[in-house]
Amino acid sequence: MGSIVNSVAYKGGIRQSDVPIEDISEVLREPDTFVWLGLLEPDEALLRQLQEEFELHELAVEDAHVAHQRPKVEAYRNALFVVLHPAWLEGEEIRFGETHLFIGKRFLVSIRHG
Repeated sequence: MGSIVNSVAYKGGIRQSDVPIEDISEVLREPDTFVWLGLLEPDEALLRQLQEEFELHELAVEDAHVAHQRPKVEAYRNALFVVLHPAWLEGEEIRFGETHLFIGKRFLVSIRHG
């Protein structure tokens, strides 16, 4: 499985607790609750589990599994799918990464590649 960096629930803007992935859909049913899930290079099985928990669109989940997407913003029924290419300076060399975001009304899923 991919690496889970963070999986946290917030209520009223205050950090509550870590949330196991299989409990995310139940936590999101609670009023005034927000979930942030941070992943590093998740595998397909983990992404399929996220698709179910967050009700994400299948095409966006497929794109999130494969790095080397072009920067974009796509709107789906309950979330935006965003692909970013952050850059940073490492010594005198510019490095590039790839970050995918699923942004919903009450959740943020960030996926880093590279």
